[in-house]
Amino acid sequence: MTTHRTTGLTGPAPTPTVSVRPLVLSAPGRGADLHVRVTAPVTGTGLPVVLFAHGFGSDLDGYAPLVDHWASGGFVVVQATHLDSKRFGIAGDDPRRPEMWRHRVQDARRVLDHLGTLEAAVPGLAGRVDHRRVVAAGHSFGGQTAGILVGLRVKDPQTGIAEDLSDARVMASVQLATAGRGGDELTPFARENLPWLRDQDFSHITAPGLVVAGDKDDLPLSTRGPAWTTDPYTLSRGDKSLLTVHGGEHLLGGISGYRVAETTDEDPERVALVQQVTLAYLRHVTGVDHGDWDTARTVLADGHPLGRLESK
Repeated sequence: MTTHRTTGLTGPAPTPTVSVRPLVLSAPGRGADLHVRVTAPVTGTGLPVVLFAHGFGSDLDGYAPLVDHWASGGFVVVQATHLDSKRFGIAGDDPRRPEMWRHRVQDARRVLDHLGTLEAAVPGLAGRVDHRRVVAAGHSFGGQTAGILVGLRVKDPQTGIAEDLSDARVMASVQLATAGRGGDELTPFARENLPWLRDQDFSHITAPGLVVAGDKDDLPLSTRGPAWTTDPYTLSRGDKSLLTVHGGEHLLGGISGYRVAETTDEDPERVALVQQVTLAYLRHVTGVDHGDWDTARTVLADGHPLGRLESK
């Protein structure tokens, strides 16, 4: 076991990993093929899967601090580039734009539909993946995507209908710095530019979940301040936990990449905290090991300088 001095948390010894990109899936009606990246440990069998959705504007090359850590801890991490990525540069009047949120969910389903194909395309990975243990994870806009896969209902801004788009193949979720409920608490900017946030219903989420929120994440999308990003924890009904990152802003110390310019709260200790707690949770919720999660809950129960972990 290795110990991270700054967090006081333990974790498994890291395993070497392999990453393959881009793997291309045909996506009729999407306007572009779906490009996917798979990162996996080079050893081990029965490996669980993390289906990770990036934040608005990012792509399959983002979030290396998390992806690398999870893969080295025994998980196959699958990332797709969604249509809102800056790589596409979709115009504001593109008819796909109001449905960006739905296209993301369709991308995730397509990945799950073709998980065997993706597995076979990674040298040495075939036969080592457990397709029955899949966790959806995501940051920011990606957190909504992960939430929808476990029961979050979003009122379609065009039809006014809130469908159940959950997927039974997903057993749990990890939502990082993601949006809360809509309604009157949304700012005019959010209501106009991000219409998929206007009405979110978390009450149908019954799957286990971990929510990660920064207590300095004051987004220009809600009038409630940082507490807004804790709604996925407060309002869902499953077996749930909340990691509050002290001093954490929207990128939680820098989870979207190493030394990326967009990080306003760069802090390796915060990143290490998020890495360790999320990996411990992934190992716990997929049944790999419960010890690290129990340790995290004890160490972060109260008074830790980096964060607090609570569960309901």
